[in-house]
Amino acid sequence: MNKFLNLAIIPARGGSKRIPRKNLKSFLGKPIIAYSIEAAIKSNLFKEVMVSTDDAEIADITIKYGAKVPFMRSNETSDDFATLAEVVEEVKKYYILRNEIYTNICCILPTAPLITIDNLKEGFNLLIQKNADSVRPVARYSYPVQRAFRLINNKTEFIYPEYRTTRTQDLEPTFHDAGQFYWMKFDPGLNGSKRLGFEIPQMLVQDLDTLEDWLMAEVKYKIHNKLI
Repeated sequence: MNKFLNLAIIPARGGSKRIPRKNLKSFLGKPIIAYSIEAAIKSNLFKEVMVSTDDAEIADITIKYGAKVPFMRSNETSDDFATLAEVVEEVKKYYILRNEIYTNICCILPTAPLITIDNLKEGFNLLIQKNADSVRPVARYSYPVQRAFRLINNKTEFIYPEYRTTRTQDLEPTFHDAGQFYWMKFDPGLNGSKRLGFEIPQMLVQDLDTLEDWLMAEVKYKIHNKLI
């Protein structure tokens, strides 16, 4: 692995609707963004670990934990409607203008305390070995989505009635984005068509949209790291 070809981008804007100041909220004693920064640095995969942010406090915390904030994010990529791909493209333009060329990028989400160095390395190896445009970790749905219901006025209705009598063990497994990181070639970034994924355990995956989610992530972290 040649770390000098890889750039880590951690996108962390200041706004958050569901959990205020989520990217800086304390997770077991330190700002949650610190876990993403530390994993990226400790992996020894990257020449540079940078945070794309529009927030001065996030910038200060970023520098404290060893990453860089080479520029402040624009207004266009800081609102509720900006996509991750747009944030990545803005960062790419910054480095291209300075003639700092990278072969690969890993976009690491700032709210990924269950991220592991081993999974970062597995994703990178898959990107290289399979010549993929991008690679992401995925997790298996714990219950078959083919047996999902609608609930209308307390009445249950199968969304996929053709599977109502199929044994659950006979249904095809389905997966969802783990929401941790995205490896990609510098060009085309997240816009490439050859997108691969690799499975990681549910114990290392947790959405963080509610305070209940947050508590569950802390429990999973403690179990995984043998703190309980």
